[in-house]
Amino acid sequence: MKKLLNCLYITRQETYLHKERETVVIKQGDDKLGQFPALTIGNILCFGQVSVSPFLMGYCGEQGIGLSFYTEYGKFLARVQGKQTGNVLLRRAQYRWADDDEKSTSVARLIVAAKIANSRSILMRELRNHGVNTSLQKAVDKLAISLRRVQHAQSVEESMGIEGDAASTYFSVFNELIRGAGFVFSGRVRRPPTDPVNALLSFVYSLITHECASALQGVGLDPYVGFLHKDRPGRVSLALDLLEEFRTSWADRFVLTLINRRQIQESDFVTEASGAVRLSDDERKKVLTAYQERKQAELKHPYLDEMVPIGLLPHCQAMLLARHIRGDTEYYPPYLVK
Repeated sequence: MKKLLNCLYITRQETYLHKERETVVIKQGDDKLGQFPALTIGNILCFGQVSVSPFLMGYCGEQGIGLSFYTEYGKFLARVQGKQTGNVLLRRAQYRWADDDEKSTSVARLIVAAKIANSRSILMRELRNHGVNTSLQKAVDKLAISLRRVQHAQSVEESMGIEGDAASTYFSVFNELIRGAGFVFSGRVRRPPTDPVNALLSFVYSLITHECASALQGVGLDPYVGFLHKDRPGRVSLALDLLEEFRTSWADRFVLTLINRRQIQESDFVTEASGAVRLSDDERKKVLTAYQERKQAELKHPYLDEMVPIGLLPHCQAMLLARHIRGDTEYYPPYLVK
């Protein structure tokens, strides 16, 4: 099994990263802030005004170290990509599948079914832990209907429609899961997020999307060509497909943990003049630290039947998807929580 490497998050503004022998050096002006062995790093994520030397960019590309750039507020900007790994025949097969409505639907249907099942599992866990809740029970029942419907979806568009209905049902009761004082969720708002809960969700979704894109590239797949999300310039469509399996089971549960354990407070957010809400600089670091710790936790993969760190789940699913596209397995086994 692949080894889980560290992620380096650069959040301090006006910093500069460069390569020194086999290490990554972080500087601000003439001050050296840190120096890390490159062999221990799997990804470097730069937020805001962060500069990277061309030599370090090239080194990251050669060594397969993911290098991504985000705005200071966590909006994805770009990824530096080196030589494509994997067999070109795998990518050619992926492109043919993406152009084949029947094959695309077969994968899209499974991904959507996993997302709905995982959403339903979170709500059912809440019912088990906190007793009867009429609105939650109704949502669980509606998601069961959506789960049955998607099994018979005849197109990607139909699968997406069912996914949209299920997401609406799930988020209609999401506020019932929040126990942190001062936090209220009245609906999913994306661009830009206008409340602390949406800001946290969008930030964590962006982090996991990066993990998925790196994992897909690592097994030789093209993260820009998806089955559920159609092609759009600059969009990592296949990474977004993979993200659907982890939205509720990983991202949402992580966000709820931060809020319900009072690790994050409402005062930790800043509202911009545009109305956009974001984490303050110090609290973003706190969230990234907790996220990195969460990635180290191990669980048993339901299909592989072995213990893996949460941070390697995207790699596991990317590997299973590649096997399916190559024809090694009859079906793609999406990630399901128990």
